[in-house]
Amino acid sequence: MTTEKKNYVLPIIIMILLFGMISFVTGLGGPFAKVLKEQFHAPNWQSQLGTFCNFLAYLFMGIPSGLLLKKIGYKKTALLAIVVGFTGVGIQYLSGQAASFGVYLLGAFIAGFSMCMLNAVVNPMLNAMGGGGNGGNTLIQVGGSFNSLNATIVPVLVGYLTGSAATIESASPALFIAMAIFAVAFFVLWLVKIPEPALVVENKADKKDKFSALSFRHFWLGAIGIFLYVGVEVGIPNFLILLNTEGLSIDATTAGTIAGTYWFLMLIGRLIGAAIGMKVSSKAQLTATSTLALLLVLLAILLPHSHLVNMPVFQSGFSFGMVEVPVNVLLLVLCGLCTSIMWGGIFNLAVEGLGKYTKMASGIFMMLVVGGGVLPLIQGWVADFGVKDFASYINSYWVVFIGLAYLLFYALIGCKNVNKDIPVE
Repeated sequence: MTTEKKNYVLPIIIMILLFGMISFVTGLGGPFAKVLKEQFHAPNWQSQLGTFCNFLAYLFMGIPSGLLLKKIGYKKTALLAIVVGFTGVGIQYLSGQAASFGVYLLGAFIAGFSMCMLNAVVNPMLNAMGGGGNGGNTLIQVGGSFNSLNATIVPVLVGYLTGSAATIESASPALFIAMAIFAVAFFVLWLVKIPEPALVVENKADKKDKFSALSFRHFWLGAIGIFLYVGVEVGIPNFLILLNTEGLSIDATTAGTIAGTYWFLMLIGRLIGAAIGMKVSSKAQLTATSTLALLLVLLAILLPHSHLVNMPVFQSGFSFGMVEVPVNVLLLVLCGLCTSIMWGGIFNLAVEGLGKYTKMASGIFMMLVVGGGVLPLIQGWVADFGVKDFASYINSYWVVFIGLAYLLFYALIGCKNVNKDIPVE
């Protein structure tokens, strides 16, 4: 038994790397928004199209990813996802050579397909290789931590690479890193034998069921919550970069470290959430975090930016430094502690009491990750009103505020299961 577990060390490492790649590739959308804005003289809403295309793929690939798992298995789906991801990032690199906005968006869309497929693969794969139960959950938590760490590094790395010359070509080393990891992961995964998680055979009688996950009010309200949550999580750091560079004339490297600190606080928040998860209910966690985030964003919008504070930021080389920023920026960065554990809280509340409909609910949730592309697009449209100064960028956070207000409503009222009469066995 011990030997068998040792044989899984390499594929476990690959799965964790792929877990991290989800956030690495997805995270490129934030710092690259600044690049697209400068290189192609795009308005704010168009600068978010890369993120939009990346998340739009989830809407189309959520259900097909599950079908792929059934047809060709987890390993082949993972290999296919790696090929698709390599292709998408490669096209993004070529867009820099061609100086083409449209080619970049195509690459982001294709990369999004890969991210959706990997999301469907890595969690059950890690769970299986960890032997299920606590072992499997531990591996998933390790993967999630690496996911957060990569999200921290991306804006710092891209900001450092681009500096004052913000072009896709200048940021291409970040794309090369992504392609290199994809290539190594493909060949290792191809050569190594890994376990295939068991696939549940569907009962054909379920297809005639007059009910579905959407028959539960607390589920479809939660599905809206996931849509808004992912948009909030992505919109806050994406516009932190633009707020700092365009609104405050902070250099791109420093702006990247500030955005990276938001993701670093998400990592800290997830560790805290894991520590208190057994003692504090999902409802209490979501209520507390959405209330705090709502207050932080409101203060960030209303306070004058003349009040400066020294803020510790996560920098390249795994070190911290101090940067003087308006208090508004600090308040927005602190939101990372809140958004870190919202996904789990919303998901748990939304699927509670669904029984046999939980699988369908999970697929719908995956599709609604598209909110991570839609809300930043709306936020960019709001930021385009005005003269592109600090006020126009900070006012775009009203979009985030509305999303957080809904999450608080869901935590307090919307999460209650009022459809307990529907049979779920």
